[in-house]
Amino acid sequence: MPSTRQNRDSDNAAKISIGDPRQLAHAFATFTEAAGSLEKSYVQLQAEVSKLRADLEHANTKLARSLDENSRARAFLTQVLDKLPCGVLVGRSDGQIDLLNPEARRLLDLSLSAIQPSVCASLTKWVSEAIPQTAFVEHEWVSETSSEKRTLAITMAKMEGAQDTEPETIWILRDISDQKRFAAEREESRRARALAEIAAVLAHEIRNPLGSMELFTGLLSKATTEMPEAHQWVVHLQSGLRSLGATVNNVLQFHGQPCNELLPVRIDRVLADTVEFLVPLAAEQGLKIHLENRIGPAIVAADGHRLQQVFLNIALNGFRAMKPGGTLTIRLRRDLQSESDALRIDFQDEGCGIEPTLMEKIFDPGFTTKAGSPGLGLSVCRKVVEQHGGKIRVKSQPQLGSTFTIILAASEEISE
Repeated sequence: MPSTRQNRDSDNAAKISIGDPRQLAHAFATFTEAAGSLEKSYVQLQAEVSKLRADLEHANTKLARSLDENSRARAFLTQVLDKLPCGVLVGRSDGQIDLLNPEARRLLDLSLSAIQPSVCASLTKWVSEAIPQTAFVEHEWVSETSSEKRTLAITMAKMEGAQDTEPETIWILRDISDQKRFAAEREESRRARALAEIAAVLAHEIRNPLGSMELFTGLLSKATTEMPEAHQWVVHLQSGLRSLGATVNNVLQFHGQPCNELLPVRIDRVLADTVEFLVPLAAEQGLKIHLENRIGPAIVAADGHRLQQVFLNIALNGFRAMKPGGTLTIRLRRDLQSESDALRIDFQDEGCGIEPTLMEKIFDPGFTTKAGSPGLGLSVCRKVVEQHGGKIRVKSQPQLGSTFTIILAASEEISE
């Protein structure tokens, strides 16, 4: 069969090539036309391919530029988030955290490795329970996760996501601990000023009749010298008035202004006057007071009235610490430990002493271990001594007594 078909085709080709030259020419023309059309189509295809290649290169260039711009924008926004002075936390209702800038990590006391892209159990609980869910309303929250107590102001806003994605939430965290502290300090300062004004008014109102009462009791003391029982009553009255006067002076000194001008003062005379003033108080309580002046006349630049209040406060504390029969010894001498010429005044009592745990608190305003005492005496002492450029310190042993020491710069050379 194949040989018969091949023979038949050969015969037909022979007939065309031999029998009809026009058909052969037509066939060649048709072939040439088809070849030209194919060549034209090929050229057009090449043009289209070139155009598509150019369009693709242009699109790739635009895409590369867009990706570069997106990368720069992402880097810029990341840098902005990293430098923001407030914390930014982006998460979902299920607790998954998508973004947490460095300030948010610092405020929440979280290390860089503490938060992964997946859900963190502790932070999930914090987000769901601690952070308020009210949009655009600032809430205050005290952070308990921080190594130091912080007060955070938190604002929340919702972001709308795609239809098939869960909307995200942005929380803005601000550390307002300093603001809260400053506000508390301002309020405390305001209350202190108000208290100072009230205390000053009351002290002055009390001081005027108190001065008159001290004057009259002094006259009564002289008038009752031959009446032992009545005289003893007057001595008790004088003791109470002097204690009250010391308390009033403490209030005025504590809330008063610093010393404006310091004048030369004979400190030995101030001490002698203080002891003379305290003798009736000591006698009324069955105590003794003794002054030892080891340097003679001594001059310091000071406000004599304020320094006398310091001496009075320390002496009264010594009286309160001692039982009947005790002695308060006051020594005025040169301070051998100071490089410059300085005075040292020791108040040594034979009282109950001060517990070591209380030593750091005794100069704090309001601190007292005696019922009914305002606790201003020693705080006034430290304030006035420091205003004079001096120092005050204390040594004490429980049940053995205490020694308060005041160091003041001398205005003139001291000679033993």
